[in-house]
Amino acid sequence: MAAPSRIPHLFAPDVPGGFEYSERFVTAAEERELLDFIERLDFSQVAMRGVVAKRRIAHFGWTYGYYSRRSEPGPPLPAFLLAVRARFAEWAGIDAELFVEALVTEYPPDATIGWHRDAPMFGDVVAGLSLRTPCRMKFRPHVSPAAVRSTAAPRRTSHDIELAPRSGYLMSGAARSEFEHSIPAVSSTRYSITFRTLRAR
Repeated sequence: MAAPSRIPHLFAPDVPGGFEYSERFVTAAEERELLDFIERLDFSQVAMRGVVAKRRIAHFGWTYGYYSRRSEPGPPLPAFLLAVRARFAEWAGIDAELFVEALVTEYPPDATIGWHRDAPMFGDVVAGLSLRTPCRMKFRPHVSPAAVRSTAAPRRTSHDIELAPRSGYLMSGAARSEFEHSIPAVSSTRYSITFRTLRAR
C-alpha cells in the first residue's frame, strides 16, 4: 500500500490538537478488498451494563472486556490487516508491531457509539479507518465523573468532523487524553478498523 493522500491544510477540518485526518487513506479497490475479508468475519455482540449494542465487533491481537474493562491477549491479526496497519504506522512514525490491537466494528443502520475515551490500558496513539458509509465523529473536552456530577452546565460538542468512506485518522496527544468522542447514528451499514498501541505496564 502506498502512503496516504492527505487533504491540503487549507481545507482540513477543525480538529482537536493531536488529531490528523487523511480523506483518501485507501483507494476504492483497496476498500473493496478489505470489505471482502471483513464481511466474512465472525462478529461478536457488545454488551454493556446489561444492554446489547447495535454495533458488532471482532478483536485481534488484544481483546477488551466491555463489562470487566480488562484487556487480554487475543487471536493474532489476520493477514489482510497487516498492510493497512503498516501504512498507519508509517504515518504515525512508529513500528507497525506497536499497533498490537486491531478492532473491526460493524455499524448497522441506526447504530451509534456514545461518548467515551479509548480504554486507558491502550497507548497514546490510535488509528482509525472508515469504510463504506460516511459518519460524524464528535469531540468534547473530557470531564471526570466527579466533575460532571458537581455541575448542571450542559456539555457541548467542541468539534464535529465528517469521516468520509476510505478516510483514515490518527489520534494522539490532546485528542487522545483530553477529549472524548462519539459516533452518531449512521444511515446505512458502516465498518471501521481501529488500531491501538498498548500502554506500558
